[in-house]
Amino acid sequence: MMKQVQLSHGGGGEEMNRLIHDLFYKSFDNDILSSAEDAAVLKPKGAVAFTTDSFTVSPIFFKGGDIGKLAVAGTVNDLAMMGAKPLWLSSAFMIEEGLPFEELEQIVQSMAKELQKSGAKVVCGDTKVVPKGSVDKIFINTSGIGEVLVNGISAHNLEVGDAIIVSRDIGRHGAAIMMAREGIDLESDLKSDCETLWPAVEALIDAKVKIKAMRDATRGGLAAVLNEWAEASNICIEVEEEQLPVCDEVRGICEMLGFEPYDLANEGTFILAVDSADKEVALEALSKYSFCTDASVIGSVTDKKQGKVILQSSWGSNRFLELPKGELLPRIC
Repeated sequence: MMKQVQLSHGGGGEEMNRLIHDLFYKSFDNDILSSAEDAAVLKPKGAVAFTTDSFTVSPIFFKGGDIGKLAVAGTVNDLAMMGAKPLWLSSAFMIEEGLPFEELEQIVQSMAKELQKSGAKVVCGDTKVVPKGSVDKIFINTSGIGEVLVNGISAHNLEVGDAIIVSRDIGRHGAAIMMAREGIDLESDLKSDCETLWPAVEALIDAKVKIKAMRDATRGGLAAVLNEWAEASNICIEVEEEQLPVCDEVRGICEMLGFEPYDLANEGTFILAVDSADKEVALEALSKYSFCTDASVIGSVTDKKQGKVILQSSWGSNRFLELPKGELLPRIC
């Protein structure tokens, strides 16, 4: 059994053929992929959503996930946020020479497990092995195609009176990566929120919730999403700070290192704008999932300061919630 990935595993010969068949085809087994054509032939039924992303997290293994789980969940979630059922993914690996094979195997198996949550399939891919030092262990690019089930979900749709909902507590991924990278030991079981969100989105669709906008709060966190929405729809979003769900571990790390939880990245948390009349139905639909048990209405859309987000403190004071500035936390996804 091979112990490390070698340059020959990307050379197009016997070693690469064995890697593809014994690992990738075996883990991502489906008829389209195993046909081994130059391109996957797909037959969508109607309108589709298409997205792509690259993943370079450091460290590649962290509490709550790894770069493989992150790559699948991240791409599937981008489709889900447009009301699209995830169907097909591509997956391209950029692997550093010398990566332990057992680590690559663990990453691929993690991807296969995460795919089961949405039913999506990896139908094409690519593998490159580069000399040591050219990349940091492994980079993964995934693209995804999904069938649009709900049309018109957009950051441009928000209207005065709409309710703003967050699906769970915020800031977990950024805090977990910081702990893993810097060796911070708080005797905590804090894990990344990395998770496939499609089941929860599907529940919202089945419940006939009138979804105005959805966005997974990745880089830039909650603050980035709300500011993008306020600008795109030219409205004001008012958020009640005491309604923001933040776990004690994340709050402690933020206080210790000078971060704000609404600026930190998430990988299994999404923000939802719905018609005010549907907010209770939305919360009920989300409550069925363990990764949405802290779902909360955190604010509403108003016309006070168009293009701005206002944070209302528990003390009655208000301030603008600005876009995050600078590089808060590199290599989080």
